[in-house]
Amino acid sequence: MNKGELIEAVARNTGESKALAEKLINETLDTIVDGVVASGRVQITGFGTFEARDRAARTARNPQTGAPIHVPATRVPAFKAGKSFKDAVKPG
Repeated sequence: MNKGELIEAVARNTGESKALAEKLINETLDTIVDGVVASGRVQITGFGTFEARDRAARTARNPQTGAPIHVPATRVPAFKAGKSFKDAVKPG
């Protein structure tokens, strides 16, 4: 499912217009991003946790030449699914 299909599904399931569904989804996603940037973590009980994780500096290799490349430390977004989400996806 892509974002357009998500918007259509939300509009269909709520009986609202696609324009309103798109606005609400965009605002929800923007709020999650802002929360992770500001506090480093957004937890939605039953769904999961969005957080910022620190990735250490490391040495990698150029696949074409084999030459070592320094990859600096960075901060990356991450998601950890909650128990209800995991249970819904689990087979059986």
